[in-house]
Amino acid sequence: MPVAHSGSKVLVSGANGYIAMWVVRTLLEQGYQVRGTVRSKDKGEFLKQYFSQIGLADKFEFVIVEDIIKEGAFDEAVKGVDAVEHVASPFTYDIKASDDLLGPAVQGTVGILRSAIKTGTQIKRIVITSSCAAVLNPTTIPTKFSEKDWNTTAEEEFKRLGEKTPVMSLYRLSKTRAERAAWDFYNEHKSKLTWDLVIINPPFVFGPPIHNIKSPKSLNLSLQFWFDAVFLAENYKTKEVLSVSNSWVDVRDTALGHVLALQKEEAGGERIITCGGGFIWQEWIQAANALPENPLKANYPDFQRGFPEILEANPQRIVTISYDISKEQRLFGMKYKTQAETTKDTLEEFAKRGW
Repeated sequence: MPVAHSGSKVLVSGANGYIAMWVVRTLLEQGYQVRGTVRSKDKGEFLKQYFSQIGLADKFEFVIVEDIIKEGAFDEAVKGVDAVEHVASPFTYDIKASDDLLGPAVQGTVGILRSAIKTGTQIKRIVITSSCAAVLNPTTIPTKFSEKDWNTTAEEEFKRLGEKTPVMSLYRLSKTRAERAAWDFYNEHKSKLTWDLVIINPPFVFGPPIHNIKSPKSLNLSLQFWFDAVFLAENYKTKEVLSVSNSWVDVRDTALGHVLALQKEEAGGERIITCGGGFIWQEWIQAANALPENPLKANYPDFQRGFPEILEANPQRIVTISYDISKEQRLFGMKYKTQAETTKDTLEEFAKRGW
């Protein structure tokens, strides 16, 4: 039997975010009731309006949690739910101190687990969005990582550089510390818990946004990188940068992974990587150019071609960072979207928004 079946009530934290909003939508489409946390009423009203437009608003409600690091922030939000999807973990380059990233990631994660313990016995499963940033260690040698791996270099770099640590390293550190804190909390309290824990680790997340942002400058980190690469922003205009490789997943696939994590009993206590495959940045430019009709052609009549010779020199498409998804395939058996599908759907969404 599924741990949280269709009709169950699920709390989704940070419900207006890029990944979280797709998690909410996927849950609603599969018949779940969803309570989403947002930081303001305006953000909640946007969600109600959006889900009303696609006929899903009747099973959605929102609650306001202004500050996820405040003691007891989620105490009220978790009451009466059968499961929790903790997706919220804000990221911004505009930080004044390392704790601006580390605090919300770690304290928000542990805080929602504390609230879940207080609320009683109704909650059966908690799913937390981590990241492959907590799995990988940066490398220039082709390496396949798995759920057994942990990022260690971010902590080492922070010990060495302190407040001078680059923001991307701080991001990896925040995801690593938050996930470790979740597992430590779970293992410490396991004997008295009525719920178990699942961690989802996606790599770069691309795909169409449905959340409320006004311009590409407000895109989440991964999709901002994708936008800059495809549209050849200044920092992507060299062959060296467009030759860089990594791994990715469509936002809709990782959202589905979050829902399957509620439905598959055997996923309990597991760390699960959801990954659609490897990529070289140049591939995304060529995927856009290969579309029979580029929906953004009117806005960008001379769509850039980048450096096609990059892929000619790497016919086997060897990528530096890849992931073993055998656990996900065994537990979920997901079929992932292709680069062509993701590119088409993302550009169509950008065109709708007038970008």
